[in-house]
Amino acid sequence: MRLAIVEDEAVHGRLLEQYIEDWGKQNDIPVSVKVYPGAESFLFAWEDVPCDALFADIQMPGMDGMEMVRRLREKGVGIPVVFTTGISDYLQEGYEVEALNYLIKPLSPQKVSDCLDRVLRRHVSTEYLVAETLDGTRKLPLESINYCEAAGHNARLGLAGGEALFSIKSLSQLEGELADKGFIKCHRSYLCNISNLNRTTPDTLVFDDGTKIPVSRRLYRTVNRAFIDRFRPAPERD
Repeated sequence: MRLAIVEDEAVHGRLLEQYIEDWGKQNDIPVSVKVYPGAESFLFAWEDVPCDALFADIQMPGMDGMEMVRRLREKGVGIPVVFTTGISDYLQEGYEVEALNYLIKPLSPQKVSDCLDRVLRRHVSTEYLVAETLDGTRKLPLESINYCEAAGHNARLGLAGGEALFSIKSLSQLEGELADKGFIKCHRSYLCNISNLNRTTPDTLVFDDGTKIPVSRRLYRTVNRAFIDRFRPAPERD
């Protein structure tokens, strides 16, 4: 598992790196850790040095950790993030950028281990679409795909953050592959990823990154029901 640490204080960065390596040895899980001294250096490198999770300090000189993660989210990057900081004033902002967890310094091996257990569960459960395009083949996490749109005999994949890819498969072929993975027909020319929806109206679907696509009035009730069922809180048990 590949992990990144963004921490301007070298002592804290080395300590967290040690906790992560110890967790890997205890659980017999190969881990690689890359430590970055600031947000700018991480943003410059992350596309070429991918990681499965990010531990980010919030209070840093220059760009802080919260702004760094906002920029990642704006690009549609759903990487799990664990914030580390010496104060608890940023809890609400952490929720807004969908942080996996929020650790108050000084960090303890047990708290770091608990976070890594959660990261591992999420990493193992991630599902992918192998998209065959005119430029080659690409493995896409399903959570990175907002919608699929018919484009002649092929399909356009609209990714979170605005990127688009053209699949050599047709929309009907993708519908068959994705039918049991949270994608649903919302229009004769579109499939939508229910998990990425932010809100619905009788004629428009809006995703978490602000992207909009049409929904047909004939299919709106079905899509809206799937959206409600997906995010309705589970009933409490006595």
